Amino acid sequence: MSDTAIKAGDFLFSRANTLELVGAVVLVRNDHPNLFLSDKILRLDLDPALKPWLLKYLQSLEGKRKLAAVSTGNQASMRNIGQNELKSVSIPLPPLNEQCRIVEKIDAMFEGIDKGVENLRGAKAALALYRQSLLKSAFEGKLTVDWRAQNADKLETPKTLLARIQKERETRYKSALDDWQTALAEWRAGGEVGRKPGKPRRFDDNLPVSADEASEIGTVPQAWAWVRPSFIAEPSPHSIGIGPFGSNLKVSDYAASGVPLVFVRNITNNNFRLKLQFVSAEKAEELSSHGASAGDILITKMGDPPGDCAIYPLDAPDAIITADCLKFRVWDTFADRGFVAYMLRCAPVKNQLGLITQGVAQKKISVERFKTVAIPLPSLAEQAEITRILDTRLTAADRMEAEIDAALTRADALRQSILKRAFAGNLVPQDPADEPAPTLLARIKAERAKATKSKTK
Repeated sequence: MSDTAIKAGDFLFSRANTLELVGAVVLVRNDHPNLFLSDKILRLDLDPALKPWLLKYLQSLEGKRKLAAVSTGNQASMRNIGQNELKSVSIPLPPLNEQCRIVEKIDAMFEGIDKGVENLRGAKAALALYRQSLLKSAFEGKLTVDWRAQNADKLETPKTLLARIQKERETRYKSALDDWQTALAEWRAGGEVGRKPGKPRRFDDNLPVSADEASEIGTVPQAWAWVRPSFIAEPSPHSIGIGPFGSNLKVSDYAASGVPLVFVRNITNNNFRLKLQFVSAEKAEELSSHGASAGDILITKMGDPPGDCAIYPLDAPDAIITADCLKFRVWDTFADRGFVAYMLRCAPVKNQLGLITQGVAQKKISVERFKTVAIPLPSLAEQAEITRILDTRLTAADRMEAEIDAALTRADALRQSILKRAFAGNLVPQDPADEPAPTLLARIKAERAKATKSKTK
């Protein structure tokens, strides 16, 4: 086991990994007696003097391209580089003294870049904290303290708001019941031909949020109510639902065009054009209960914790959500979808999503458990004001993050520019007094032969 323990000075090479990471290298600085080599990592037996140079070269774009060219594998997700392929890669080798000068120059230039990158990453982390702080302030009603004071005469009490929602729900249900009774009478009068009209399902009641439960979740203004998702879901079938089970939507159902599918990746990246897949209009009709429409809030059922969410774009075509996605169609008469989406992203609500997951290998949210989440609900006007404030401030934060990401990209490009100059021989002056590289190689070869001969005695 000690032969596979990772030690200071080890030159490690990733021989099997994704296309981006296959061929990754590292020169270990310290002993790690509790870490061991896996079968996908090679320890390269190199002359210690050559390791710093080789490390820099294999981290350059030129070196990475050569390694990618010799990698094998049928899957883009996993590539391999065998020892024979690795040995076929050519490495430019200047005199040893020049190698040292180049590596020292690279390290010195990289040090300044690294400090800048560290500051940029610190700023990016601060932005993430700022976003959560904003959402927490929104959840607690702190963003709209002045607004509430200026509009106190226009605010409904929580009791009035909930009663108004309940009354409208009952009206909607009675209307649906009347329509059903009419359809049923017509079906019977017509000789009961075709499918019997189904009786509409009564809408879920708003399971009360106790004072103890509310205090555990977080503090909200007294003028706000607490609701469960189903109470502010559009009063229509499938307003809260999940994607189809695997057997109902298979890869063989995918088509080159048609009705788009929504995957977890689309929600987590808030990008509904990422790696588009489709199903035919006929298949979409079969899966219509799993449909997503413009403005729906889409939520990931799995993750650590689950509960990433995004609003399906208002200009997007109707789609079908896939197995690990959940749809929440908000009743916009009483709830602002932007506000609800922000509440689902804030820690007090997202923590609830983490607590209600089930599963061993993968934690997932069921529809019934999602319906138990408690969401704070101010008046519709205050919801709109909170959404406006958050949209403005978070958009500014997004612009700042985009600028940081662009600066990080420029830092990576600058590193590669320095490496390119280094391996083109343009970073440091050459010294005619340096030991020629062929002499260096001959000396290393002789020393290796001598070492091998002494081991066999």
